[in-house]
Amino acid sequence: MASELDAIIIGGGHNGLVCAFYLARAGLKVTVLERRPIVGGAAVTEEFFPGFRNSIASYTVSLLNPKIIRDLDLHRHGLRIVERQVSNFLPLNDREYLSGTGHAEIAKFSRKDASRIDGYTARLETIADVLRELVLKTPPNLTADGWTAALPELLKSATLGHRMASLDLTARRDLLALFTQSGGDWLDGWFESDPIKALLGFDAIVGNYASPYTPGSAYVLLHHVFGEVNGKKGAWGHAIGGMGAITEAMAAACREHGVEIRTDCAVREVIVKNGRAAGVVTETGEALFASRIVSNLNPKLLFGKLVDAALLPADFRERIARYRNGSGTFRMNVALSELPRFTCLPQDGAHLTAGIIMAPSLAFMDRAFADARAFGWSKAPIVEMLIPSVVDNTLAPQGRHVASLFCQHVAPVLSDGRAWDDHRDEVAALMIDTVDRYAPGFKQSVLGMQALSPLDLERVFGLTGGDIMHGKLELDQIFSARPVLGHGNYRSPLEGLYMCGAGTHPGGGVTGAPGHNAAREILKDAGRSKSGKRRR
Repeated sequence: MASELDAIIIGGGHNGLVCAFYLARAGLKVTVLERRPIVGGAAVTEEFFPGFRNSIASYTVSLLNPKIIRDLDLHRHGLRIVERQVSNFLPLNDREYLSGTGHAEIAKFSRKDASRIDGYTARLETIADVLRELVLKTPPNLTADGWTAALPELLKSATLGHRMASLDLTARRDLLALFTQSGGDWLDGWFESDPIKALLGFDAIVGNYASPYTPGSAYVLLHHVFGEVNGKKGAWGHAIGGMGAITEAMAAACREHGVEIRTDCAVREVIVKNGRAAGVVTETGEALFASRIVSNLNPKLLFGKLVDAALLPADFRERIARYRNGSGTFRMNVALSELPRFTCLPQDGAHLTAGIIMAPSLAFMDRAFADARAFGWSKAPIVEMLIPSVVDNTLAPQGRHVASLFCQHVAPVLSDGRAWDDHRDEVAALMIDTVDRYAPGFKQSVLGMQALSPLDLERVFGLTGGDIMHGKLELDQIFSARPVLGHGNYRSPLEGLYMCGAGTHPGGGVTGAPGHNAAREILKDAGRSKSGKRRR
């Protein structure tokens, strides 16, 4: 007897919704199960203080893939994204600041660095373009058994190899450096002044519990620059209505194609029959069956809690047990009576639309990481603040504002038997004090706040270890090896069980790419095209 459903998707975050859309558009009957009372996963907009709404977890837009925006027709479903007027703002002390990467701004600290920024940007963009081409590709899976099975994967590798071969020698050397070096070493090779290195180097530690001098952090930097906003490469922006506007538009596109989305519906177990995933059991004990089960969860959560370990190959179990999570993130949403005024630039202006980075040098970031490893959190933390209400009047009452604080570094798990619930308020106060040092009066303007420790991020959003990336972006956990070599093609060791979350290629960030790519592979296995036509 045929299953009632063609696919059940576990987790209604943005990748789950994207996957659901493509499957449904191709004619499959799809149900999405979301544990929380609202759809969207970590890309949601919620009221966190009476009258104040914000993107409470994921908080800014750039990596969302243009093809996915077009295919889901998100603008028709209400999505509007506005670009930051200034990309990033770095207050340094009472007098000095760096606002963006224009020549005049950089020349305040180094004329040599100002003369090099265009070359740096052009060289980085060359490699970012390679990444953009790979984002919507399924990585080759060269461990397939037999020549017939391996041939398509070898052809994929040859195609990718041809793309790499098209790069000149300079670009190939840059590619090697960006995949292996630290962000700090990469930037030290280009620039001499601390401010520009700090402004650019922040991307190397965003969601990365590491020093900017940790090998591999240059790739994290690269990962954060391959996006675009409204056709402008490398730009960052804000979704009017917050990040929830993205997932609400995605949900609308899904429903238009018949997708059923059930909220308040947590999954307790994946049902396996005769070695094949056949359904799920919800927390309420309801059993649902489908031909395919698709997980949008962190791989560690999927295979560690929802799938019987005895059904998985021993080496796969061991690799998943070693899969590394932890982004060192402490996330805050703050209701403000007024805009902050930075001592170095007290007037209102475009700098308040930027990502405001409070970390004056790579050395400062390096100490913050060392401090967090030794103590549990940085005594002098890294804080990035966005004030989305400057460009979006839907988030706060008139004359009031909201701020997103993305704070690092904090240990994903505290040592010596300490618990995050006992130290959350202490660390939140430290973050507020940090901003107040750059913008005196900020603390006094705080009307209310929401603080999310790594443990809170795990409990609320299912981000294992508080990891916003669903797994560290390191060389052995990216591309064909994400999450485990041999299963980088969105398929699991169990027939009928697929992965579509950020624990697969290309990784974290609100891209939608894992959901897009997983759907393509599922439809390939089902013998359908994305247009709904059955392949012959």
